[in-house]
Amino acid sequence: MLKIEHLKKHYDSFSLDCSLELMSGCVTGLIGQNGAGKSTTFKAILGLISTDGGNITILGKDIKDFTVKDKENLGVVLSDSGFSGYLKIKDIIPILQNMYSKFDKPLFIEQAQRFQLPMNKQIKEFSTGMKAKLKVLVAISHNAKLLILDEPTAGLDVIARDELLEMLREFLEKDEERSILISSHISSDLESLCDDLYMIHDGRIILHEDTDVLLSDYALLKVDAEQYGKLDKQFIMRSKKETYGYSCLTNQKQYYIENYPKIAIEKGTIDEVITMMIRGKNNERFISKRL
Repeated sequence: MLKIEHLKKHYDSFSLDCSLELMSGCVTGLIGQNGAGKSTTFKAILGLISTDGGNITILGKDIKDFTVKDKENLGVVLSDSGFSGYLKIKDIIPILQNMYSKFDKPLFIEQAQRFQLPMNKQIKEFSTGMKAKLKVLVAISHNAKLLILDEPTAGLDVIARDELLEMLREFLEKDEERSILISSHISSDLESLCDDLYMIHDGRIILHEDTDVLLSDYALLKVDAEQYGKLDKQFIMRSKKETYGYSCLTNQKQYYIENYPKIAIEKGTIDEVITMMIRGKNNERFISKRL
């Protein structure tokens, strides 16, 4: 569905070197701090910025061979894009009809009414949640095969996020071959939606894992200095000095449950994994074992 191989982009203070793959029928999340390279990756995929190397294949075609007709198969939401605030939804419909041969006008109107998006109100008067839902509605209303969504839930309250995610789940249910690449800094959105996650930091992918595996097998070990000294560190990915001793990230929770029954072991959340992968110290034994 989408394959990126060593995509490179260089700026004065930032360099991107990213590889990832999105399979048909899957939802893949790209996570990381602001400035890590998520938006740069998305813009490069869409050909909105020039690149300095690497290969991008979308829907089986090299991005260089992608035609205007091919782009109809993409639904896109970017954090810094949208329609003019002076337009109304009723003004947007004929634009979308001209842009997309498979635009589903009845679906668009039905969903706009369902999510209480007024047809005759200027977009500049919409709330943040209404603007976000409109952007996603546009992306899903022309039978796209692949959605590319950059921070679609940013700035939304819990109810608005839930409604937006419901739109995406219904989009997926209608065709099992549809796929989504989504970035978000809200971990709960990703936990409930994504099949797998890529973590990007300073322009590099530092972790790729199935979401189910991350939530079931990853854990934080909370140990004092003495326990840390005796700990088998072959499955410790990162460690961080704390006031009480050390916190350690592992992807083999069961091993430590069985072999160290007296230490504190907490289930790893996406937020905690991100923090440990970025702020924790590498375990050289774990890295060499992986290599």
